[in-house]
Amino acid sequence: MTQMTLTFDAVSEATPGPKWAARWQRSWPAYEAWFIARGGDHGPSRENCRAAIERHMPELIPIYDRLVLIAGGSDRAARFLSTWCPPTYLGGCSLAAIADGDDVRLVRNYDLSPELNEGLLLKTAWTGRAVMGMVEFLWGLSDGINDAGLTVALAYGGRSETGPGFGVTTVLRYILETCDSVSEALEVLHRVPSHMAYNLVLADASGRTASVEISPGGGARVMPKAIATNHQSSPSRADRPGFTRSFERRAHLERLRVAPRRLNREFLRAPLLQDRYREGFGTLFTAEYSPITRALGLTLKGERWDHRLDAFKEGQRIVDYGTSATPNVAGRTMPDTYVSADWTQAAWIDWTQVAQDCAAGKGKEIAAYLPAR
Repeated sequence: MTQMTLTFDAVSEATPGPKWAARWQRSWPAYEAWFIARGGDHGPSRENCRAAIERHMPELIPIYDRLVLIAGGSDRAARFLSTWCPPTYLGGCSLAAIADGDDVRLVRNYDLSPELNEGLLLKTAWTGRAVMGMVEFLWGLSDGINDAGLTVALAYGGRSETGPGFGVTTVLRYILETCDSVSEALEVLHRVPSHMAYNLVLADASGRTASVEISPGGGARVMPKAIATNHQSSPSRADRPGFTRSFERRAHLERLRVAPRRLNREFLRAPLLQDRYREGFGTLFTAEYSPITRALGLTLKGERWDHRLDAFKEGQRIVDYGTSATPNVAGRTMPDTYVSADWTQAAWIDWTQVAQDCAAGKGKEIAAYLPAR
C-alpha cells in the first residue's frame, strides 16, 4: 500500500559531521538500490566525476571530499555524491517570484509522491556562509536561501533526455554557496551544465527576480517572467503534461497580479495545489522564501512551520497525506512520530503507464504499478 505519511526534520550542522553521517547511514541503502537499478554503475568513473566538480565547481571540492570520506569512501558512494551524469529522475513543481518596492517573495509547491521525498530542511555553513534549504540527494537542494538573501528553487523541465552535466540539485547548492545575487547566479547557470532540463526561479534581497530554462548538457535561457511549471518554451514535447497539469498551472501563474506577501496563498489552493497523492502527484510542501528577512515558511498540509536563517531551530513535523487538509493554526503541534520513506520505489515505477491511466481516468494507487519482487 502506498505510504501516505512523511516526516520532515529541521537539522542544523555547520560542517558535515555526526548528523549528516546518521542521515547517510539511514538513506544510503535505498539510494544505492535506486542508483544500481537506474544504471548508475555504468556511468562515469569516480575519477571523472571528481574531475568534473573540480572543473565546473571547484569551490565544492573540499566539501565533496569530506562527504565521500564520511560516507565510507566507496567507489559507488563517490560517484553518487558527485551527481555527475546521474540516472534520470522526474518530478513536478510550481514556482513564482514577485517583488515590489518594499518586499520580495519566492514561493514554490513541491509536487511528488510522499514516498519519494527526503523531508529534510538543512541549515549549513559548509563553505563559511549560512545556507538553509530542502535537501535532495543528501547534499543537493531543491530550493533554499543563503545569508545574502539569494534564494532559488527548481522545477522539472518536462523532458527526460539527458546530456553531460550535474544533477541540478548540486547546481543549486553551488549557487547558494558561492553567489550573492541573481546576476551572479545567472553567470553560474550559463557555464555549469545540468544533465536534464529544468526550470529555475530566483530572487534576491535587492528585489531582482528571474526565471531560467536550463537544457540537458548545458545552456540557459532567461525567461520574461519569474514563474515556472513543468514544461519549457522549446519545441520539444513535455512528458506527461496532462498528468502534471503543467499548462493549466502555468496559465494561472501568468494571470496572477498579487502583492509579494499574498503570493503564498495562491499556492495553497487549486490549480497550483495538487492532492493526487495516491497517484504519485500531490503537493508535499509549499515553501515561501523572504530574501529580505532570510526567512522560510513551510506549509505542510495546512500547517505553517516558520524558520529564520539567523535564528534556526531544529525540530520535526509529521504529515499524513491520507487525511484532508487542516486549517493553518498558529502554534499547532503536529504528531511527533517517525516514518521513513523508501526512495527505491521510484526506480521500479512505470511512470508512462501511470500517465496514460490517469489521462484515461483509470488512475490507481502508485503501489499498483510496482512489479512483484
